[in-house]
Amino acid sequence: MSAPTSSAPQRAELTIRGLIIGIAITLVFTAANVFFGLKAGLTFATSIPAAVISMAVLRYFKGATMQENNIVQTVASAAGTLSSIIFVLPGLILIGWWTGFNYWTSFAICALGGILGVMYSIPLRRALVTNSDLPYPEGVACAEVLKVGAGASEGVSAEAAVASNRAGLLAVLWGSIVSGVFAVVVATRVFAGDVVQYFRVGGSQGGVTGFDFFLSFALFGIGHLVGLWVGIAMLVGALIGWGWGVPHFSAMMPMAGSIADLANATWSHKVRFVGAGTIGAAAIWTLAKLVKPVVTGLTSAMAASRARGAGNAALLPRTEQDIPIGQVGLISLVCLLPIGWLIANFATSAGNGLGGYVVVLVAAGLIFVVLMSFFVSAVCGYMAGLIGSSNSPLSGIGIIVVISAALLLVVGLRAQLPASSENALVAFALFITSIVFAAAAIANNNLQDLKTGQLVDATPARQQWALVIGVLAGAAIIPPILDLLNHAYGFVGAPGPVRPNALPAPQAGLISALAQGVIKNNIDWSLIEIGAAIGVVMIVVDEVLRRKTRFAHLSPLAVGLGIYLPTQSTLMVVVGAVAGWWFDRRADREAKNPEATKQLGVLLASGMIVGEGLLGVVIAAFVAFTGKDYPLALVGDVFAGGPARWIGGAAFALLMALLYRWVARLGQAAANV
Repeated sequence: MSAPTSSAPQRAELTIRGLIIGIAITLVFTAANVFFGLKAGLTFATSIPAAVISMAVLRYFKGATMQENNIVQTVASAAGTLSSIIFVLPGLILIGWWTGFNYWTSFAICALGGILGVMYSIPLRRALVTNSDLPYPEGVACAEVLKVGAGASEGVSAEAAVASNRAGLLAVLWGSIVSGVFAVVVATRVFAGDVVQYFRVGGSQGGVTGFDFFLSFALFGIGHLVGLWVGIAMLVGALIGWGWGVPHFSAMMPMAGSIADLANATWSHKVRFVGAGTIGAAAIWTLAKLVKPVVTGLTSAMAASRARGAGNAALLPRTEQDIPIGQVGLISLVCLLPIGWLIANFATSAGNGLGGYVVVLVAAGLIFVVLMSFFVSAVCGYMAGLIGSSNSPLSGIGIIVVISAALLLVVGLRAQLPASSENALVAFALFITSIVFAAAAIANNNLQDLKTGQLVDATPARQQWALVIGVLAGAAIIPPILDLLNHAYGFVGAPGPVRPNALPAPQAGLISALAQGVIKNNIDWSLIEIGAAIGVVMIVVDEVLRRKTRFAHLSPLAVGLGIYLPTQSTLMVVVGAVAGWWFDRRADREAKNPEATKQLGVLLASGMIVGEGLLGVVIAAFVAFTGKDYPLALVGDVFAGGPARWIGGAAFALLMALLYRWVARLGQAAANV
């Protein structure tokens, strides 16, 4: 690791206690993110809540610094990003290739891909962080939280900093407690888990549709975090999907089973592919806009590297000390060796003729991983700087990667193999994509962290090593959580009997379906084309809104996600987005320190996600071990399907109103210190 310059004062930064706290937070937040990523198709950024928790803990230790707190949030930020591997890896279950998640294979995919993401983002730091005017919204926000906690912001006293830390920790804590307790009561079935209704439109010969409001504090919190316009875009997508798509296509399908069965079958087999087309068009548009900035950034990074090589690196300011480029290259090469072994092992164990092409698959696979990982790391790093890592369209990147991998396999290998090998080729495409996706996810996050570090006078090299440690911690916990959830709930669309509480795993389902469609040539491209046309319209609308208004926009990727996800995963997010907007507006009007109050709202929302996510994992363990769908049930189906809906809905609304009112008062009390 790079040592500080002789002129720099000694201070606590990369410490054992900081790493232990960061790893502990990483394990907790990763478990929550995995659960809700599979359920809602969305994950949440963990940097800010991790920074608040770190400041609350480390203030009891002697010599704690703002830079040490920054290391803690850097380690923990891996939870919000590496957990995005769930957007790809469950696809191997969905196609029937795996029945569970082998620990060491899954760990290696996450760890090796994640470390590559860290290494690839290092040469991009100067171009995309130091010499860039990208806003990095989450990185800047996290830096402000750290400054306030350290009393480093202008006009902030030590007493005010302590009060702010305490208020932030309380917001996270009570958000977690309330959401976790509500999830337990829902598991007893005294409160209904959702309010759902399906019905016909256009008379007895018309189509069907419906809605499903999932009573989830975590989804509500996600809505608060993504903001009003992302929520509106998802609502537009839901209206397209369930207001037009499901009624239109279900009217053409024969009635089989109940209205609910027909509606869900129509969404699964028709509408989600329309959503895939919209997401694909939006992703291509996003990438096209980034070509010039990424090329310029890479050129600048290489020029800066040559300039540093000509001088004395030890004389660089602390904020310019990266992991040496020679070490970056060596670590990247070391990672590629086990990746090559993983590819070879996967090919030989796949059967169906792939073993005979193991050399070609390993060579081509490594080239694909190296080039595609670097490309998507650059793109994701730029997008994180532009719109934040939470809103960065990683699923769109996954679509591009898996289609590229599948097309290369079709062109180079499928004709030489028997038809029985098609599923093996689909599995191989998903396997390669998962490695690239891990790199993209971490690069998406790393530059955001480095921006935070730049603003708080941190040493980049120490942050980079800290993120490697966070990657390893996240990779250690993701496989067992995935396996637990698979055995407890299963995934929608997986082979075998239909399970009533199966997790949607929306992105994994979409990506695996696209890989199958390309390789098996059985995808209904007309649905993709309709979705792409909708995507083009949304792109035009979004561009017009951005040019003609100050704040309004309609993210085409969010619209596509709204079409693709079931209403169970979208409608409560929309409610949370509107409620969060109302809370922020009220803070602007009434709060003594509006920004601090808004930040408490963000921390409250983060706590909601963490609490329900963790209790969701615990409840999943009960389901897995007992073999019952409702092991904690206290009431029967009649009560659960009737009164529990109204009781649960009323309790949810009341608790949400009370929490917002309390956190607003908490902000006022902290501002008065």
